[in-house]
Amino acid sequence: MKSFQNLVLLQNLYRLKALGFEYTNPFLINEKDVHEKPTSLGQLAQNISTCHLCDLSKSRRQSMSGFGNTSADLMIIDFVVSVNEDDQNSYYCGRTGEILINMIENVLELQTKDVYFTHAIKCKPLNSNLPSSSEWDSCKSYLFSQIEFVQPKVIVTLGKDAYASVTSEEDNFENVRGHVIDFKKYKLVPIYHPQFLLRNPALKKIALNDLKTIKSCL
Repeated sequence: MKSFQNLVLLQNLYRLKALGFEYTNPFLINEKDVHEKPTSLGQLAQNISTCHLCDLSKSRRQSMSGFGNTSADLMIIDFVVSVNEDDQNSYYCGRTGEILINMIENVLELQTKDVYFTHAIKCKPLNSNLPSSSEWDSCKSYLFSQIEFVQPKVIVTLGKDAYASVTSEEDNFENVRGHVIDFKKYKLVPIYHPQFLLRNPALKKIALNDLKTIKSCL
């Protein structure tokens, strides 16, 4: 059985488990449906909204597929959905959201509607824990499909965890932060996460220079 078929089968089993089933008779996957991969961001968002491929689906209010311009030059990738984002169903909430909006509007001179913002992992983690590698494995095809649909000029990852997930690189984050990296056919720039800047305000000047680097690539 092909890996995509395995994913579809696992998703159906999670749905049955969520409904309270402990046992089900063997069933077949519709071959036509299995090979119909999403052809648009809209279809992909629908798949994400009904995803039950990992345990994160049990604690979320909703999965968050992405927000903004679907043909944006700039794509911003956070690592995981925060509790506030899940509670409010908002991509720019709280003080972290305010900092990110200021970065986009005041330095990059864009509007939030001009960029495409998403998360590497589409649901909030259980009990605020870091997601496991298996949870990332369940989600990563969604993210890489989004990148291919949007086709941005520049990808910005927020913080070391987002960078490590997207690139599969375990470099010291400080060695790559603010640098323009060739990632597949895109330019990728890792920067500090706004939440990290809240705890370390002395680094805001460095973050400003990183944003100027991003602006020069657009």
